[in-house]
Amino acid sequence: MKRLQYFYLYALPIGTLAMSACSDFEEVNTDPSASNLEQARVEYAINKSITETQQNPEVAERCFVLNWQSAARQIDPNTNGGLSVGLYDDGWIENYYSHFSGWMSPIVLAINLAEEKMKGELNAHEAEMIPNLKQVARIWRVYLMSEFTDSFGVMPIESFTGKNPEFNSCKDVYYFMLEELKDAVSKIKTDVKPNNAEKGCDRAYGFDFNKWVRYANSMRMRLAMRLSEVDPQKAKTEFEAAATAQYIDNLADNFAVKENLGWDALTGVMTREWNNFPISATLNNLFVGLGGITSADQLKERTDLLPHIKPEGYMGVQYLDHMALNTNDPAKGFWFDGLHNVIDPRAYALYTIPGDLDNPRYCKYPSWNSRYKELKRKLLKNKEDADGLVELDATFTWNASACGEWGDRGSLNKMYYWPWALPRLEIKYRDGTNSRIFFASWESYFLLAEAAVRGWNVPLSAKDAYEKGIMESFKYHKVDEYIGSYLASENYNNVGTSVKWEHTAEPAPKTITAVNGYTGEAISDTYAYPVAANTLYGKALNDHLTKIITQKYIANMPWLPLESWNDQRRLGLPFFETPAVEKAIPTMPSLTADSYMKQTVKFFPQRMKFPSTLSNSSPDAYAKAVQLLGGEDGVFTPIWWAKQQ
Repeated sequence: MKRLQYFYLYALPIGTLAMSACSDFEEVNTDPSASNLEQARVEYAINKSITETQQNPEVAERCFVLNWQSAARQIDPNTNGGLSVGLYDDGWIENYYSHFSGWMSPIVLAINLAEEKMKGELNAHEAEMIPNLKQVARIWRVYLMSEFTDSFGVMPIESFTGKNPEFNSCKDVYYFMLEELKDAVSKIKTDVKPNNAEKGCDRAYGFDFNKWVRYANSMRMRLAMRLSEVDPQKAKTEFEAAATAQYIDNLADNFAVKENLGWDALTGVMTREWNNFPISATLNNLFVGLGGITSADQLKERTDLLPHIKPEGYMGVQYLDHMALNTNDPAKGFWFDGLHNVIDPRAYALYTIPGDLDNPRYCKYPSWNSRYKELKRKLLKNKEDADGLVELDATFTWNASACGEWGDRGSLNKMYYWPWALPRLEIKYRDGTNSRIFFASWESYFLLAEAAVRGWNVPLSAKDAYEKGIMESFKYHKVDEYIGSYLASENYNNVGTSVKWEHTAEPAPKTITAVNGYTGEAISDTYAYPVAANTLYGKALNDHLTKIITQKYIANMPWLPLESWNDQRRLGLPFFETPAVEKAIPTMPSLTADSYMKQTVKFFPQRMKFPSTLSNSSPDAYAKAVQLLGGEDGVFTPIWWAKQQ
């Protein structure tokens, strides 16, 4: 495949926008060879950009899955690799970087084409429609710019404008994006109605301009909040202005695009069967214990599963010689030989239980083999051992393992990385039948809740916004029957966070029970939550901001990994366990067996490194980009709005 280098693809030929319709069922009655301005359609360029941005399977695997989801700990890094321990693949990033031009170029063309058409003669419908289309294109361009800037740290604002652009600082890009959203919204007329052909060119909203305004205002809140730690006055001013207008406040207004199954731009981002999508230790620690809803209540119709639910306070079977211990994962050292007594209801909505093979939601990928049935794996006595110390059976269990380097302990443990032995993302997120979400109602509410906590002037109280965000997430997953009890729960999860808004008491150590896996003896021990002062957030485990971002992180599963990564870089929330370092990790030299308990930004990826094609083809532009970063072109260089240490 020919690679596109730097930002030399400025615009698509106008003729391509007169030759192709927006969908298989729309045709254009023009000469296929025509390329004049009158026949070119602004809505076709918008459609092309939104469609291509869905990421075809090639780029989706390399960026959405192996970088964004890995960095956000939405997947188990032990089985999927990627950025979580600083690993970087130049080919993966170059793949995203080169494809990006095919998303940005048509949206810039849409803006320019609309401007040219507005200078000429238009019929009554076009005179109303084309100015609105220009504003839609500007709004979508802002999303694309935010995606690129949040991944790499800087961007050329004037890319694809017909001249060789220079990189701009992250601050300049953010100021530009916020102004674009403000101005675009002010110029959209929401009473303009598209015709049926035009509706087919907008896969998200069918050019319902009221919804585009809501999306733009929600995006403005998102981008303003990104500046909360580095530029708080600008963040406050922009956020308050957006929050007084209409925003995405219900599931029906979510910005989402229908996926399919195949190999094109609309193919689902998580459809590649060889990717496993098991639960991460990060997400599992947030789920377990949170919300007070018991597994017995959630699985009451499943009499086959009920006997496998363990008592409250039980931690599992302890295998200290086979589990990574040099990590601040509070649940380290245990194999959980059943189902947890209490778990967030969204856990069972997102993931299926290992061995629940008759469940129609169970994902049996890859379809060309039956490895999903292999649920028994051994713990070995030593590297030469063939018989094994014990054989573990993952059927009807629920486990997750800290990422990192497990060293000799890992070499003796054949289970912790086995994807079919872990809860796996259910089939509806994998088979191309879903809709990829770019912005959801729950995010608007969690943003409003955070703004209220910061003392900004917003239309909802922090508590009301927080609870509405949770309700929207529960409605999306169809578990809203539990919402009343959930919102009132003071149960702590594994990292010491509860749900109830008024319950902000920090957790105290608790007594747990377990089994010594080597002797079979019962164990009674003290469970220690992470020490707040040693976390990247550094302030508390159960304050209001921690609650908000914990719920936002869970709600964003699995569609918004970049946004979850952004929150972790900005705030150090929610709690991410430090990667295990039983053995030195070459890509993370600052993380050692002596330092892992005190978190720093050097323990977590901060950005995607520029691909070598940029430095090779445009060394001056590359040098300027690195200068604007304020640090080396590395995975652990924080970008402007993120925590710096």
